Amino acid sequence: VVMSRELQLSTSAASVASEWRFDSFDDGSRKEAGLVQLKRFSTFLQQHLQKSWEISTAIGHASEVPDTFIDPVLLNFSPLEHTNLRELANTDNVNFNKVALTLAYLIKEMKFLAAEGRDTHLRPFACYGEPSVDESASGRDPAAHSWNRMARMLPLFQDLVSFKRRCEETVRHTVQQLACLYDASKSRAGLPDMTGIKLSPVFSALCELLGCLISLDELLSSPNSTGVIQEDWSVFKKLVTAVKHDPAKYSFDIGQVKSFEKILMSLQGELLDSSIFQSCAEQLFDDSGIAVSKNSRLAEEFLSSIRSIFQQLDARIESNQAVETNERSRYIGLCGLYVLYFNIFHSMDKNTLKELWGLHKRLPAVYIAGNVLFYPCEFLYTKLSPHVKKLLDTKALSAVADHRRSWLADRDSSMTRDAQALLSLVQSWSARMEGSFRRADSVAGDLNVKASLLLEGLSLAFRLRHLVTTVLTLHSRTQTRVTKPCLLAMFRMIELLKVIQSVYQRRTVFLASNFSNVQQHFSYAAHQALHAAKKRLIGSTDRHYSQRKLDLLSAIILAENCLNGPPTQDRLCLVQLGLCMANTGKTFRDDELSLLSSTLRKLELVASLDTLIAEATDCAFLIWHGQRPVLQIHLADLYTGGQDVNRVHYLFAALADASRFLLGARHAAPPSGVIEAFESECLSAARESVVAPLCRDVETDLRLQIHAHLQLDDRNPLRVGRRDLVHLLTCRPIRTFQTYLNLKAEVEAYLDRTFYNLTTVALHDWRTYAEMKSLAQQQYRLYLVEPHLPSQQLEQGLDVLEIMRNINVFVAKYLYNLNNQIFVEKASNNKHLNTINIRHVANSIRTHGTGIMNTTVNYTYQYLRKKFFIFSQFMFDEHIKARLIKDRRHFLENHVEGGAKDQMFPFERADKFNKGIRQLGVTDEGLTFLDHFRLLITQIGNAMGYVRMIRSGGLNCCSSAIRFVPDLEDIPAFEELASKAGLSQGTVTAAQQLDQTVAGLVKNYSEGTDYFAMLVDVFAKEFRDKKNAHLRNVHVIVPALTVNFVEHMVQCKDRLNKKNKTGAAFSDDGFAMGLAYVLKLLDQSREFDSLHWFRSVQRHYGTLKAEAKQQLDKAGRSDEKLQQTLTLTLSRHERYSREFALLDQGLTSARIFFRAEKEGGGGGGSGGSGGAGDSAAAAPTSAETAEATPAAAS
Repeated sequence: VVMSRELQLSTSAASVASEWRFDSFDDGSRKEAGLVQLKRFSTFLQQHLQKSWEISTAIGHASEVPDTFIDPVLLNFSPLEHTNLRELANTDNVNFNKVALTLAYLIKEMKFLAAEGRDTHLRPFACYGEPSVDESASGRDPAAHSWNRMARMLPLFQDLVSFKRRCEETVRHTVQQLACLYDASKSRAGLPDMTGIKLSPVFSALCELLGCLISLDELLSSPNSTGVIQEDWSVFKKLVTAVKHDPAKYSFDIGQVKSFEKILMSLQGELLDSSIFQSCAEQLFDDSGIAVSKNSRLAEEFLSSIRSIFQQLDARIESNQAVETNERSRYIGLCGLYVLYFNIFHSMDKNTLKELWGLHKRLPAVYIAGNVLFYPCEFLYTKLSPHVKKLLDTKALSAVADHRRSWLADRDSSMTRDAQALLSLVQSWSARMEGSFRRADSVAGDLNVKASLLLEGLSLAFRLRHLVTTVLTLHSRTQTRVTKPCLLAMFRMIELLKVIQSVYQRRTVFLASNFSNVQQHFSYAAHQALHAAKKRLIGSTDRHYSQRKLDLLSAIILAENCLNGPPTQDRLCLVQLGLCMANTGKTFRDDELSLLSSTLRKLELVASLDTLIAEATDCAFLIWHGQRPVLQIHLADLYTGGQDVNRVHYLFAALADASRFLLGARHAAPPSGVIEAFESECLSAARESVVAPLCRDVETDLRLQIHAHLQLDDRNPLRVGRRDLVHLLTCRPIRTFQTYLNLKAEVEAYLDRTFYNLTTVALHDWRTYAEMKSLAQQQYRLYLVEPHLPSQQLEQGLDVLEIMRNINVFVAKYLYNLNNQIFVEKASNNKHLNTINIRHVANSIRTHGTGIMNTTVNYTYQYLRKKFFIFSQFMFDEHIKARLIKDRRHFLENHVEGGAKDQMFPFERADKFNKGIRQLGVTDEGLTFLDHFRLLITQIGNAMGYVRMIRSGGLNCCSSAIRFVPDLEDIPAFEELASKAGLSQGTVTAAQQLDQTVAGLVKNYSEGTDYFAMLVDVFAKEFRDKKNAHLRNVHVIVPALTVNFVEHMVQCKDRLNKKNKTGAAFSDDGFAMGLAYVLKLLDQSREFDSLHWFRSVQRHYGTLKAEAKQQLDKAGRSDEKLQQTLTLTLSRHERYSREFALLDQGLTSARIFFRAEKEGGGGGGSGGSGGAGDSAAAAPTSAETAEATPAAAS
């Protein structure tokens, strides 16, 4: 579009030029116009590149894997309403309201218990037996671990018993309520006529609760489980028996032991003998006045509801037409419901049983948790024996097992094709999701499309999860081998699960904006169907309102009222109840009933979409199926297969689900030990299968390319297959649980370590590794660190002894750099300036011995005594004292006590002090008294910097000398060994001297005298004495000193660009070091911090720059001289602001050296530069340490 506009402009310009060609003349305008067009085209290209980069970045972001558990903000679009069931079920029919409320509360209670069983009780038992870091690290008896695990689980067993009894009571109460409603023996006064009414929601909730109980049974006591619980329980009982036989040995009372043993037996009978569901199903339901087992109408409705629920499940399981979610879990409950029906009524319907039995052909097993599967046929055969044997063939169970094996073999053979087909479906759905959910639509057609997309993704997720969990667990339970293609295909499906989750999460904002519209759309459609039925019922020929008709109207009104609001679980429950109780006779037409059922089903799915998506994409099953060997196979395939390596992000997102599932473990104390063991195993697999081979391959490739001149094997990629490793190195950092795994950084660290170690072994190979380092940067974009190995030459430099004797000359003629820990000469008649660094000092100490260090510090102490005497005289001057007292009083009155909000020392006062001091006189060189005071502070700081360099050089020298001692903790006494060996006296004397030398080196290396602390302690007491009260306002003069210093540094840096470089300098950190030292001696750091001086400077120059920019904008182009003046002014303000910021960082870094260990972070003059100061201080400290290590000095 932009290019077409350019062409249009060019065409119009050409037409105009042709009209005026007769009057044209060459004045250079054509060239100028061409340059303008060229500039515009260049701008267009830049914009095009920027847009292309943004598009590629967006595509990259679209491939990222979000994590809901680490997002700082999470949108929850589930419907929420603070209204109870009593307020919702409020029609004019009081008796109907009571029935509806009773059933609704029972449904809600059963669903709540089922959810509690899954979340609170199922997870700990599923995690039971998973190894912990503490168990693997300790060498204790395995039986002791079993005792501890089971002892920690006993409170959970007791809670489970209470949960089981509560479930039994709820199931009994529900069945009795249904028996009262369907009681045909006598009429119940006030109860609605239940003839022809099927209470499917009640039976569905009952089915869900029974499924939870069966799952707990299978997990605790079924032979399908891992058996760890049963084994540990047996070991624990043996322990109790041993304690019972000899309680005095274990300091127990025999009565307590016997009581505890009875509790254990009770727990085993109620929980561990497959009795959780059985005791609930076999309990006595007949009560006084309530005959349940002989209620024929209830039996009919029971069986009818079982058939109805089965038809729904049969239509959705393994179906490409309907949306399958958690129907397989409901199938477990449906089998339990049939067993409950048999136990209550002692009747068995052959057709229903065959239908339930026949579903195993499509659904041979249902995954529960861990390695536990639910086999429906085995369950029905066990629970209904011996009556089931009369209805089924004797070979029915063996036929089921054979079919299960054949089904698994078919799935294995078609797994690769299924994975590819599902990949295409997910990709298509993902593209349509990204394109559809970009705005909030209210058009009905668009809402239907969006709802279909939402449910399609949900169906795909459950389909993937069901297939993977069933196949993996069947292989684990049957101990059959999984082929590598099948395993890789299943891992691809696991990745697709996280892809689906990431698509939903990336579109969360747009989903939230569309959700209410979609829900209202479905609610309106259902409401219209109900309204039509109500209108037809009111307008029927029978004008007399019977109780039956009133109940039907009440049911429809209840459903309508509940649809007029957010589709919460309570409202949808009442809608379902109202629809069931109104669905008798000809209340609804077939098309209306079908529309209502499908619409309410979609509404229910959409309302609980976030919960269902979390359930469908939860990959916690990888705890039991993602062991290290399996992970290594998949990771190795990702590394060698040449596929998109970014798929590993989805794999670790799935493993993160497994890690979070382990938070529910209760057999370890704390549960973090189990999580740590699992995460460590996964990370080890990643490092062994991806990181280590990648490091080796990169190193090998670099070596072969560097040694290509040796005529090695042919490495032409056109003839020899060579793997491209760049795509692995450009992979984004992988979030591995709580940390990140950066493949590029791992390879860089490996190469740094390898090159350094090999170079130290063979120094003559340094050039080879330098070339490999350069090639790694060019080919793989790997940026390796400089090894800083010794250059095999001795550079003595300026001798420490000379500096010590002339310390006053040295600190005056050299400038200190804090970060690089180096001194640079101010000026010299030679072409080059001398520098002093740690290496020079270490060489001098190596020449003169370590004793020169203490002597140097003593000389520095004598020098500082003289300088501090001058310092005290300056501060005692009446002119200086008066000005400082005046400034301090002004600050306290106007910026602290006056209620000012900023509480910052005003810049104007410091600047006025700096300029006003000139009135006291200047020297011949043009220096004021404040300039001399600044130089004094700088020289003090240079002396302290020199002390710091002495200590670093000493550590460097000691580490170089002691690197040949193998163990500093165990040094043999050579004198004693020589004496015992009977060697000559000269040898013994030499051994004695060796012992003294080694001891001195070890002491200097390990202890390392803190000279800074010594120089602080020796002066601090005197400085803080009351007789030196004139020094208490030193912190007030610091702002004026910094202003003076910044002006000085700006002038020095300006001279760098001039021909005459006299007085030029780029660094003078001695001032910051001296200032920090003085503040520490006077203990005035906090007082100086209270001035907030550097924040005041930032505000001052920020205001000046803003004013200059405003004037520059107003000036326009009319007055060029004014523009130049304002530009120079703005540049000057920026330079001064930058210098103050550098001084702030340098002062903050210097203050760190004088900070006591008990003091925390902070310090520094400004509130905004603390972080910069800390980082600036970290650089010299790390350099100091690096210089002092034996490796650096070798």
